[in-house]
Amino acid sequence: MNPDEAGDVAGQNRSSWHQRASAYVAELQAELDRIEVRGDLSDETKRLLEKAEVQLHAAREALNGRDTLRSSISGSVVDRTWANIHRAELCILKLASDKDLTWWGTEVIARARQHLGDEDPIRNELESQVDLNGKKLDARFRDLAVRALREANNAQDLERSRLRSFRNILLISVLLTSVIAVLIVVWGYANPEAIARKLCFDSPPPNSKTFCPIGINPAGGDVLIVEFFGLCGAALAGAVSLRNMQGTATPYMVPICLLLLRLPVGALAAIFGLLVIQGGFVPGFSNLDSGAQVLAWALVFGVAQESVTRLIDQQGKKVIGNVRGPSRGFDNDSVEKSVNHGEKSADGVALNSRRKTGWRYFFNRRRN
Repeated sequence: MNPDEAGDVAGQNRSSWHQRASAYVAELQAELDRIEVRGDLSDETKRLLEKAEVQLHAAREALNGRDTLRSSISGSVVDRTWANIHRAELCILKLASDKDLTWWGTEVIARARQHLGDEDPIRNELESQVDLNGKKLDARFRDLAVRALREANNAQDLERSRLRSFRNILLISVLLTSVIAVLIVVWGYANPEAIARKLCFDSPPPNSKTFCPIGINPAGGDVLIVEFFGLCGAALAGAVSLRNMQGTATPYMVPICLLLLRLPVGALAAIFGLLVIQGGFVPGFSNLDSGAQVLAWALVFGVAQESVTRLIDQQGKKVIGNVRGPSRGFDNDSVEKSVNHGEKSADGVALNSRRKTGWRYFFNRRRN
């Protein structure tokens, strides 16, 4: 498909967030075009239109540019895209006709509910004024709505920035643990007596024999196979943990990073776990009887890393949960309390049977 004269078309080979952002830019451009054809524009209106056009153009440039490793880590493309989109939204809200303000008010209040706290004075003032005006936003509250939308957008950008920072921490952790695991393998090949020998066990007398993960003599391959079995155990535990893992619509693949972190951690857990057994810290497990037992315990320790990475998963879910969007419910303590206790509304329907998600909650309030 060829782009229109404004250059708005979602690239076929781009990521999902590119597609959504490109479609939204096209929608905002249509709003600007509709405002422009109204005619009889004042100088102030023309300047706002020009500024909005520049901002949408900057968003298109960011979306159509080439993604690099540096931009992916820093998030410069995502930040530039949404920063310009949000500023263009403010211009359009300032230029919206009195008739369109009613619908803009719905979106502004919904976004303020999602991203601003219950004690935010701008949100509370806007809600109060709109409630007193019959659930409608008119020109008297335009400046207040602009301020509320600006603050909500800034909060949304900060939420996305925190998620990117957490993703980068995960990537650095994956890199560092992988490097440590590789160095231990290299060390095992360079000096088997220093590392690989610690993974071998002696059977009790009188028929004392030495059992290594592979063979009877320590070698660098012992370290490698122990880490491999630990990695397999971590992969198995990660596959099981998928039942509790949620996807994300953000441009940062945090769930995948959480899964990747398990692999090197599992490999290291297998090595360190066997060293703990070799050191006699676990009563009754100071000696293993065969190489198969050594590898079996390496697999067990690889699975056991889940006790550590589960805590990281919980933090990841919390960070992802803080990035709110239209498909998310509003963070309202009173609503959550009502849902938890199964309270009923005026029409006798349990609140927890209504999923107050997205814009529908505000629309339902307007109908009531």
